[in-house]
Amino acid sequence: MPSPKQKLIPKTQCIGVMAVALLAGKNAIAQYVPPPPPAPFPGFINERLRRDNPYMAAWDIGGAVRLRYEVRENGGATAAGSGADFRARGVDNDNSYLLSRVRARVGYTATWFTALIEGRSSASTGDDRNPNPESDGPLDLHQAYIGFGNHKEFPLSLKIGRQELSYGDERVVGAFAWNNIGRVFDAAKVRWQNEHFAADIFSGRVVIPDDNNFNVSNDYDQFSGIYATTRLVPRQSTELYFLARNASASAANAQPTSLIPLPSARDIYTLGLRVKSNAGEWGGWDYGLELMGQLGHFNDPLLTPAAQRSLDHEAYAAVAQLGYTWKDSTMSPRLGIEYSFGSGDSDPNDDKHQTFENLFPTNHKFYGYMDFLSLQNIHDGRLSLSLKPMPRLSLAMEGHLFWLADTADSFYNVGGGRRGTLLSNRANGLGYGVNPTYDNFAGSEVDVVAGYAMTKYLSWEAGYGHFFVGDYVKQSLAAPSRGATDADWVYVQANFTF
Repeated sequence: MPSPKQKLIPKTQCIGVMAVALLAGKNAIAQYVPPPPPAPFPGFINERLRRDNPYMAAWDIGGAVRLRYEVRENGGATAAGSGADFRARGVDNDNSYLLSRVRARVGYTATWFTALIEGRSSASTGDDRNPNPESDGPLDLHQAYIGFGNHKEFPLSLKIGRQELSYGDERVVGAFAWNNIGRVFDAAKVRWQNEHFAADIFSGRVVIPDDNNFNVSNDYDQFSGIYATTRLVPRQSTELYFLARNASASAANAQPTSLIPLPSARDIYTLGLRVKSNAGEWGGWDYGLELMGQLGHFNDPLLTPAAQRSLDHEAYAAVAQLGYTWKDSTMSPRLGIEYSFGSGDSDPNDDKHQTFENLFPTNHKFYGYMDFLSLQNIHDGRLSLSLKPMPRLSLAMEGHLFWLADTADSFYNVGGGRRGTLLSNRANGLGYGVNPTYDNFAGSEVDVVAGYAMTKYLSWEAGYGHFFVGDYVKQSLAAPSRGATDADWVYVQANFTF
């Protein structure tokens, strides 16, 4: 009788062939944008309240339910961890599970005052991860803040409390909405805004997910920044930002039951520039460019606290995008090309740390939907094609080619952790280690995603991904007891707004 793993592979391959057939004959591949609902929908409760009493428009009472079933083969979100990604033998690196998330909110907006409280329940069924970074117990507080200000009357405003922080494309600061828990900060934010210029000045601490316990922020991991935006440069948005992450040695032990890895001591300062074309002002063309440089100090988390030393942090990253949309063509196809680079460490034994610190990103949107990589020690070439066959239907295909920027550094996972240790993996049961003599081609990935807005309150989404292992992975897992193999991923998701 075939094993469960042997049964599963043909099923996902079949689904993958079906998904690829949807866009047969196309050579390029696309960044997915969910289709809009057929009509604006504030929620059932809001519709009822506002219909009966127009003065209730100041209130916002509602929420959303999201269900997602995922099947992962040979890596990604497994109990074995990312060190077992693409390993063919000797480990169970398959996982399938149902994720559920419910968010419910009550908000109020007056002329000069806003307030919001939002609860969340995040659960997982059939999941073999432990601890599970996507299961956070039956009830927790997602957001709770108050705000003061009215930018129509006065340029200054203030927001205080538990809140999401999201800037630019979310490559370094994002709400991480794909994750079943998401990301929030206990923070204070001041915003200055007029018709030509806007700037946020904020400081806060990231909230640590802790299963079955009330989530609290990491008191030893401070995150602050200035993010400014202007449209004074014609036909584009220009953004300049400065971000500071300051974590003390106590940050790594702030919450022993944390569902996510906690940082070692570090002081990372990021200066960034992002430009993005205004929609429709270049005909069918669009472009984007983001440059990031970092300085500071970093303590290696793989060393014991007694052995840790402060390394000079010097790193950088860059992203360039170019796309064209045939607006007058059937299905409005958009073809895009993108290159992403995150620096790696050329010598792990010197007094410098040169691996780009990805901070608090939403990486799912950028480096392959299978969530294997982050903007660290990487070259990523991306080609994408998106289509809208119907107003309520969006289709996207994309492909990636991945190289390590420096094989003297590690192969990092989507959360910024190393696959293995700084020691050779020859003495390690799992993991990759550091292999400076290996080829730097890590692999390639193809993804297909489709979304359909069934009603104003219900939408569906499905996707398939396949990762083809490259020479770096094959060489890293060349031992007979391991071996390398490709990975597959399938998901189906429903979103219901109430």
